[in-house]
Amino acid sequence: MKNLVIVESPSKSKTIEKYLGEDFHVVSSKGHIRDLATTGKGGLGIDVDHDFEPTYKISTDKKAVVKELKELAKKSEQVYLASDPDREGEAIAWHLANVLELDMDQDNRIIFHEITKNAVTDAFQHPRKIDQNLVKSQEARRMLDRIIGFKLSKLLQSKIKSKSAGRVQSVALRLIVERENEIRAFKSEEYWTLAANITKDGKMFAASLNKVDGKKAELKNQEQVDAIINRCQDDFTVAKIEKKVRKKEAKMPFITSTLQQEASTKLGFGAKKTMQIAQKLYEGIALKGGSPEGLISYMRTDSTRLSDVFVKDAEDYIEQTYGKEYKGKAKQKNSENAQDAHEAIRPTNILNTPESVKEYLTNDQYKLYKLIYARTLASLMAPSKSDVVNAQIVCNGCEFSANGSILTFDGYLKIYSAYESVKDEMLPALNEAEILKEVELEGKQHFTEPPLRYSEARLIKDLEEKGIGRPSTYAIIIDTLQARGYVSLERASEGSKTKVFFPTEQGELTDTKLQEFFSGIINVSYTADMEHHLDEIAAGKRDNIEEVRTFYHEFEPLLENAYENMEKKELERTGEMCPECGSELVYRVGRYGKFISCINFPTCRYTKGEEDDENPTDEVCPKCGGKLVTKKGRFGSFLACANYPECKYIKSNKPKEEPVPTGEMCPECGHELVQRKSRFGTTFIGCSNYPKCRYIKKEPKKTKEKDETEEKKTTAKKTTKAKTTKAKTTKKTTTKKVVKKKSEAEKEA
Repeated sequence: MKNLVIVESPSKSKTIEKYLGEDFHVVSSKGHIRDLATTGKGGLGIDVDHDFEPTYKISTDKKAVVKELKELAKKSEQVYLASDPDREGEAIAWHLANVLELDMDQDNRIIFHEITKNAVTDAFQHPRKIDQNLVKSQEARRMLDRIIGFKLSKLLQSKIKSKSAGRVQSVALRLIVERENEIRAFKSEEYWTLAANITKDGKMFAASLNKVDGKKAELKNQEQVDAIINRCQDDFTVAKIEKKVRKKEAKMPFITSTLQQEASTKLGFGAKKTMQIAQKLYEGIALKGGSPEGLISYMRTDSTRLSDVFVKDAEDYIEQTYGKEYKGKAKQKNSENAQDAHEAIRPTNILNTPESVKEYLTNDQYKLYKLIYARTLASLMAPSKSDVVNAQIVCNGCEFSANGSILTFDGYLKIYSAYESVKDEMLPALNEAEILKEVELEGKQHFTEPPLRYSEARLIKDLEEKGIGRPSTYAIIIDTLQARGYVSLERASEGSKTKVFFPTEQGELTDTKLQEFFSGIINVSYTADMEHHLDEIAAGKRDNIEEVRTFYHEFEPLLENAYENMEKKELERTGEMCPECGSELVYRVGRYGKFISCINFPTCRYTKGEEDDENPTDEVCPKCGGKLVTKKGRFGSFLACANYPECKYIKSNKPKEEPVPTGEMCPECGHELVQRKSRFGTTFIGCSNYPKCRYIKKEPKKTKEKDETEEKKTTAKKTTKAKTTKAKTTKKTTTKKVVKKKSEAEKEA
């Protein structure tokens, strides 16, 4: 009899089985096998009257999987549960143990953080029991998400036609709407800076005005700038020169959130794309000889720790490749609630350099692996060093400061310079008490700008710093906000490369109503506190049922009040009648904008675009021979027969998109899986061997809230970015010339 090993993902089962040998049979549960039922009071699957007892049901699409696992378990000598090393993975192991009737007191839980032979075989030498505290934490989180998701979503659907709400999703929406309100309320203020452009030995450098009569310089208008210029008619003297060596340490290795942020800013990858690519790199890539190997450690982590074995190997590699002087020290800085059993995201083998594995990777896989490899190696390298010179230059009580630096040792930048550059700006040789002759003063007018809208990277950073949501769920949250039509991700301006979040009309209405009736629970501090409580449950310091009970009794009165007092949003009538059933046509808002449909939806499914102009084409209807015309519907433009409703032929007029390879293999026929777009505009992953193989990869249902959180309690700083126009004033020795340019505001007026 063989030993049975159950993992989450089918793509890594063969690799792990090869590592373990012929005494083991490795199969996949394909993720969660069961979830809360939708029966009972309110369809929650939770008995709120009897200690919030959850009722679980095997997912419809997993019944065949469970049947197979039961049969295999009966035939096996020992069953090992090797689901992923996080709270969700622990919960999956617990559900498997329940369904397969395994002994909870048995050491059958296997944990490994990378899919390499050494890691996997070592993990089987140290099995442990299922961590019941982790399971309780995940269960409490799931019940809270179910209560909020089901009850709030039902309320919003009935009152304002919004599709859903969520414990973390709604707080993320709150941040985006708050930022938009800040931008609208922002009033720009004028301010000026004054620079002394100094030339010495044929080299010009700039010194900025810092202080006037020992106080910080604050220039609010042109008149104040002119007063300083008039005051600075005497000699400019070098008052003080400071020289020092500045060291700059490399950043910590990646955790989930920082990987998502850096991949967004440096590679232009969305959070969802980053996690999909990282998942594949973790599960394994077929390298030389066709043997799959996990290239990175587990990608859902909040720990910056690196294993001692990896650090030793990396230090040896750094010394041999770059020299002993490039060796640094391993650094670690974890949040209060980080799971230190995990490691940072790192390469599994330091000898698998990006260039050595490039031929086996897709372009995007190579880009992300190269970023992870460089960040990890850089974190173990010596700091960079620069010679920095600061010169204080004075004139009649006005103090200017000039800075120069030159990189003297690149340190970690030897490998990380592609993602972090250093600009050398040297000052000419200066001596204290030296009088500078060639000086030109230049005043610049600026206007403060509102805070930046959230990009994906900025939103993830703010969510993490404020303690909202777990990094592993950020991609799902961002995707859900867009899918519900609450936000759109667009370029900030025509010339901008960065896409930012704009709340839609429906998104702002949803946030307004949630704040009106649920501000006590849909806010940053409440959500962060709740996550802290969930962490305490995981640590065995808090009771999970008591946590759910406390929330429920606080939430129910708010819900009852909202049902009673929230104003119902009526559908706007168009004044037209439905050509199919004769009822009224109304305006609705979907993911693709405003559209018109029958008031009897879903009984009558007639829809048309808000502006349903029919533009004739040269194409002929294959059914009746009539002309085809272009129409606009809820999913965009399409072709339809001009003889509608007698002839209901329609066809897409969108160019067919080419399938995008995913790097995964079909579990049914072995061909590559590709990403395709359906006729409704949604994407799905299916077999490239279609129609011979009709396998489609099942994705988690988007209606089920997957908001989970692990948080910190810090506040993000707002930044204001200066946009400048110039008013230039020059001075050489004793002459003064004033040249003033109009500001952009004056030009527009």
